[in-house]
Amino acid sequence: MKEKDKITRIIKDIKIKKDELLIEYEKLRDKYDFSLKNWKIVFTKRAKLIQKWFKTPLSKYAVPKNLRHFISMPFIYWMIVPWIFLDISLTIYQHTAFRLYKIPLVNRSDYIMFDRKHLSYLNLIQKINCLYCSYMNGLFSYAVEIWGRTEKYWCPIKAARNKRWGHDWEQYFADYWDPEWFKKAFNSNKEFFKK
Repeated sequence: MKEKDKITRIIKDIKIKKDELLIEYEKLRDKYDFSLKNWKIVFTKRAKLIQKWFKTPLSKYAVPKNLRHFISMPFIYWMIVPWIFLDISLTIYQHTAFRLYKIPLVNRSDYIMFDRKHLSYLNLIQKINCLYCSYMNGLFSYAVEIWGRTEKYWCPIKAARNKRWGHDWEQYFADYWDPEWFKKAFNSNKEFFKK
């Protein structure tokens, strides 16, 4: 088997495992008594009652437990400023460039999800913190997908060294030293329309 075929097969195996992982997450709905109705999370009354037993009162949570937490708070929350700018910039970028390159737009709501607000065991401050983390991590996933599609279109070459995983488009990238494959992959948008 050719090396590039083997890498492509491994990437496809990873995709299959990700799909299996999603199935396991689906099973958690039964375990924790919730369902999705019109994209809204709905807990049973029993589940809500159990969650409330674990809720930390706001009065006990409002004051940071130690000085390190208190000192870090302005640094954590200040980051919202550049990240909102990043969010706006990414959205403008993809709505202009992707339309010009005929690349499908990335659906922001597939990456930025605010579902933790439905958890009754979180107090108001914890819910705000969870919304913040959901936004930040979702934003970076959104950015990785946008830039993965950009890289697929403009620079579809695998890295020479092993790297931490980023996006799923690398399966269509040319091997590091394969100019023939690169020439075929460069500016190709047909992979975005594969099922």
